Amino acid sequence: MSLELRQHLKLAQKLLMTQQLQQAIKLLQLNRLELAGALQAELEQNPLLEEVPAEDNGPEALPATEEAGEGGEAPVTGRVTGDDPAAAAEVNWEDYANNFDADFSFAREIPAADAPSRLDFVSAAPNLVSFLAWQLTHLHLSERDLDIARFILGNLDSHGFLDADIADICASIHCTEEEAEGMLRLVQNLDPPGVAARNMQESLLLQLERDGLEDSLAGRMVRDFFSELQHRNLADIAKRVGVHVREVHKAAAQIAGLNPYPGNAYSSDPVQYISPDVYVVKMDDEFIVQLNSEDLPQLQLTADYKETLIGKLTADSKEYLQDRKRNAQLLISALDYRQSAICRVMESIVRHQREFFEKGPAFLKPLVLNDVAQDIGVHESTVSRAAANKYAHTPQGLYELRYFFSTAATESESGEDLTAESIKQRLGQLVRQENPAKPFSDSSLAELLEKDGIKLARRTVAKYREQMRIPSVKNRRKN
Repeated sequence: MSLELRQHLKLAQKLLMTQQLQQAIKLLQLNRLELAGALQAELEQNPLLEEVPAEDNGPEALPATEEAGEGGEAPVTGRVTGDDPAAAAEVNWEDYANNFDADFSFAREIPAADAPSRLDFVSAAPNLVSFLAWQLTHLHLSERDLDIARFILGNLDSHGFLDADIADICASIHCTEEEAEGMLRLVQNLDPPGVAARNMQESLLLQLERDGLEDSLAGRMVRDFFSELQHRNLADIAKRVGVHVREVHKAAAQIAGLNPYPGNAYSSDPVQYISPDVYVVKMDDEFIVQLNSEDLPQLQLTADYKETLIGKLTADSKEYLQDRKRNAQLLISALDYRQSAICRVMESIVRHQREFFEKGPAFLKPLVLNDVAQDIGVHESTVSRAAANKYAHTPQGLYELRYFFSTAATESESGEDLTAESIKQRLGQLVRQENPAKPFSDSSLAELLEKDGIKLARRTVAKYREQMRIPSVKNRRKN
């Protein structure tokens, strides 16, 4: 068989991913924070792209708040008098709490505009380990004891539990078991109570011991009947201890008042706030969709880009600037398409889920991506990218756009499809209305749902209950 080169003509259809389409898809799937970062990076790299300057309205005249006093004296401004909270809110307290004061001076010179503030010297927020380390500085410990204590602090997890055992301490610090046990006991005597315990049971015992209750019924229940206590088998505990069940319930209530995770109160993890991409506002019985453009730069071509291209430049420089101009135009076009697509998708969601926006999550209807795609005339993948990692601020709260898409979980007796979310809302309502002394079992909940026209198997009710983190009937019973 010989090898040779031949030419053939072939006619085929395929999707051509142009640069403009690739840019639009890339921007569409970004969330709001990622989009702001991408736009800022493009502004820094493209010399023919700039941010639309904010309109300068000029200084506004301050309204007169006081009449001139006797003798023609001018009114005093910038001062808070009386107990008016509205007046106090106008004061910029950062001028008092965050000013630079490196050294005391009777002259009280005004510091430079770029002078650092007190807050600039704060490197990290205090956490559990730093709080415990601060307490250790007030104790007169040897270097060896401090090494053991620091190792213990370094092996505490976010809940305040010790993630190591005595053997690990001895192997790492080369100390005896007596020294490790002694320093562990010392750290456990620090605040908060229950810290440096090896499990929840030991943490609760340490807290009871701190209150002098280690020999009480509560201490015995935690020490000897912890498994039964977790499963709320209080009647069995009362029988085995030989006391009335009312005493066991009192002790259980006392234990419930303790903190099973003592380190959580000192968590320094930053709170991640969600900024919505769109707002849904009700105005005159109509829901209006508004894009959130706050903190997003408004882009335009550089005002003098034509003069820049006409100037005396080399051929390579002109070609580079022409390429930058095309990229800037593609970015602006893709950004407009992204904002328009998200707005159209949200408007379609509002049309399909109007009852949700008026009455709440219990009225969420089944909705799939294809329903919205056909409504606004785009491909299903476009709707998927537009809804991914995007959030909407609605009259019912803040929701991810994907929250509004769900298939039908079951059908009611009236023939209406119900989503899993609406069933969960009804299930949660039944649990909140139950008698704490006689909570509903999963079978009882299934029967109550069936009376409302929602037919579910007991195991499905149990699955929804677990997804909602609702305890079992045994753990919800309170006498």
